[in-house]
Parts: sequence; structure tokens; C-alpha cells
Amino acid sequence: MNAGIENIIFDLGGVILNLAVENTHREFARLSGLPLDEIKSRVHHGRFFHDYERGLISDAEFRDHLRQSLQLQVTDDGLDKAWNAMLLDIPAERFTLLEKLKQDHRVFLLSNTNEIHRQRFNGIVQQTSGKPNIDYYFHKAYFSHELKMSKPDVNIYNQVLRLQNLSASETVFLDDNADNITGAARAGLQTFHVQHPDQIFEFFA
Repeated sequence: MNAGIENIIFDLGGVILNLAVENTHREFARLSGLPLDEIKSRVHHGRFFHDYERGLISDAEFRDHLRQSLQLQVTDDGLDKAWNAMLLDIPAERFTLLEKLKQDHRVFLLSNTNEIHRQRFNGIVQQTSGKPNIDYYFHKAYFSHELKMSKPDVNIYNQVLRLQNLSASETVFLDDNADNITGAARAGLQTFHVQHPDQIFEFFA
């Protein structure tokens, strides 16, 4: 990590939390009988998904949209389990790293997510570490559905910098999504593109 870095902003999925988006696609294919390619185009693309990520529609509206789009007859719980199938585990050593970094730096989370996912990954945190939620490991956690904006829009990075009174040049942002890295660079942040979660250990070594 470069000298002069005082603040660290982490993405969650694919950086701290292991992800397998294909698990969710497979679950929806199983429930709907639709081909996998059809599921991919209907679930994670289009304005509706991004509106949900930005908190512009409710959990109930999102579930109803999934039912209509995928022609599903599934309970809320069944939908949530399929939607959350992509969320895997958080290895204990990543919690240890966050706690170590938090001693000497200001450490933040900035995640594009939604309320159904948040309940699930907080459950994973509780099961793994015994802590109440992911927020425990950061000075402040920011979520797209609460901020009503999402990465890679430059406004979301500027909002976090403003709310925390951070200098962009003294702040590094880590994300597994190249577009999100580009957005952060536009906001003046230093960046690190995480192409495998274990790279974070190399970066902070």
C-alpha cells in the first residue's frame, strides 16, 4: 500500500465476502424451468435491478417483479433463498485483517447491495464471527440502497468523502469490478482492482 494512505474504502462482494452469482442463476433456473441464459438476462440486467440496488423500489416490489419476470410461484422465503444463494462465506482471516487495519486507519465499506442481501450477509457475519453485523468491522458502512445511488456513479464516492471529511488523495478504494474502480478514480481516489479476494492480503502486506 502506498505511503500517505490514511483511509481505506472496501467493496464487500468479491473482496470481503466470497460470491458465486451463478448459484443464484442456477436456483432461479431450477425454480422457473427457464434456460440459464434467459435467467441471466432477466435477473441482473435492466433498470429494475439497478433501481432495487439504489433503494428506489421495495423488497416486496422486487419479489413481485421476479415472480412476474420468471413466471414463478414461489414464497417470499423461497425467493430470498434463491436470491441469496450467491452469497457464500467470509473467511476468518479477512475479519482479522479488517480489525488490524482499523487500528491505524479509517476503514469504510461501500457496497452496491439491497436489504434482502444485507440481512443474509449480516447472518453470515454473526455465524462466522459472533459480531452483530458487517458494520462492526468498519468505522462506517455505506450501502447503495440507503444512499439512493450506486457505483460506479462518481456521486456516490464524493458523498462518502464528504460525509467522512476524507481527502481523496489519502484514500484508497478496493473493488473487484473494473467499472467501479474507474468511477472511484474519477472521484480522485487511489484504487486497487481486486481480481481475487486473497489479493487484499498482498496489498496490505
